[in-house]
Amino acid sequence: MSLQLQTDIFAEGAQRLQMTESIELTTQSLQAYGPDHEHWGIAWSGGKDSTATLTLICWLLDTGKIARPKTLAVFYADTRQELTPLAISAERIMDELRERGITIEVVRAPMDKRFMVYILGRGVPPPNNNTLRWCTRQIKIDPMEEALRQRLDGIGGNILMITGVRQGESAIRDRRIEMSCGKDGAECGQGWYQQVLPNARGLKGRLATLAPLLHWRVCHVWEWLRHWAPAEEFGDWSTRAIADAYGGDEAEELNARTGCIGCPLAQEEKALETVLRNPQWAYLAPLRGIKPLWRELREPQHRLRKPGLELLKDGSFAKNPQRLGPLTFEARLMGLDRILSIQDECNRAARAAGRPLINLIDDEEEARIRELIAAETWPQGWEGDEPTGDVILDVVYANGAVQPRLFSEEDA
Repeated sequence: MSLQLQTDIFAEGAQRLQMTESIELTTQSLQAYGPDHEHWGIAWSGGKDSTATLTLICWLLDTGKIARPKTLAVFYADTRQELTPLAISAERIMDELRERGITIEVVRAPMDKRFMVYILGRGVPPPNNNTLRWCTRQIKIDPMEEALRQRLDGIGGNILMITGVRQGESAIRDRRIEMSCGKDGAECGQGWYQQVLPNARGLKGRLATLAPLLHWRVCHVWEWLRHWAPAEEFGDWSTRAIADAYGGDEAEELNARTGCIGCPLAQEEKALETVLRNPQWAYLAPLRGIKPLWRELREPQHRLRKPGLELLKDGSFAKNPQRLGPLTFEARLMGLDRILSIQDECNRAARAAGRPLINLIDDEEEARIRELIAAETWPQGWEGDEPTGDVILDVVYANGAVQPRLFSEEDA
C-alpha cells in the first residue's frame, strides 16, 4: 500500500490555497475574534474585496457557521465617484441586505466637501499626487470615522470593524501567514486583527478591526463573486457584475484596482477602459472626458496666484510665495458645464439602449455648486482679487528677494 503524502498548503512553493481552504481560514478568523465583540460593523466600498467580505460573512451567519453578534451594521462608503457598474451593484446588494434585516448606513461626505462640490463650487483645484492629495481622506476616511463615532455613541461599549483588506497569496510564506501574526497577539492564519483602528482620531480603545480575507488570492475573489455568491445556496447575491467590471477572470492582481471615475491621481484610466470593453457599458464612453477636464483645470490660466510674499497668521511668511490657488469662477462654470454635458450624453445613450442612467452631479449638488459660485466663495486664505496664474509677475522668493520680470505683458 502506497503512502499518500499530505501537501502543506503554507509551505513556500507548495500547492496554493484552494477556495474551500481560504473560506475555512476566514471562518476561523471570525470564530476567533468575533465572540469578543457584541457589536460588529462591516466597512464596505462596493469594490471586489469588501463585497466578497460582506457577502461571505452574511452567508456564514445565515448558515450558523459563525455566531451572530448582538448588532451588525454595514457602512457603505458612497464617495459619489464610483464606477457605474459598481454603484449599481451596490444599490442592488443594499436591497438584498435590507431584505435580510441588516442595518445599512450610507456614508457620504457633507455636501460642501463632496468631490464635485468642493472643486466646482468652492474652487479647490483637483487633487494631485504631489502637493494636494485631499480626496481620499475627505470623501471616504473622514466620513467613515464620523459615522463610526455616531454608531459608538448609540451603542456604548466597543465595536469590531470588519474590512476587506486583502494582501493575497504573496503573504503566505514559511509555513505561516506572516502578516497575520504581528498584531495584538493574533494567531497564524486568523486574519489581521488590530485593537485600534489606525489613524482613527478619538476612537482609541473602542474600536478593533479584523481583515478576515487577508489571505485570499484574487482568483478566489473572482470565483466567489462570479459563481459562489450568486448561487442560491450561498445567498443569491447580485455580485457577478462587480467581477465583470474589473475584467472578470481575465483581470490580474495588479490591474484589479478601481478608483474614482476620471481619477486625477491615476496616470491611466485602466478601470474605466476595462468597463468600456464590455459592450453593455460601452455607452459610458463620454466618461473618458472627465480626466482631461481635471488636468485642464489645474492649468495656470484657470486659477488664481498669490502675487508676492504671503504673511501667515503666526507672523511668518509662506514658504511657497506666488503659489497657484483656487479655480476662477469662469473655470468652475466651464467645468460644471462639461460634467453635466458628459452626464447628459451618457444618459441619452442609456435611454436609447435601455441601460442604467448615471448621476455624476445630482440636482442638489448642482444647485449648491451654483449657489457657492453666486456667493463668490473662495477657499480659506484667498480673497478673489489675486491675479490669475497666467499673468506675468516679478518673481518673489521665500527669503523676500525679488527678481523683476524682463518683459512687460505688452512686450510678451
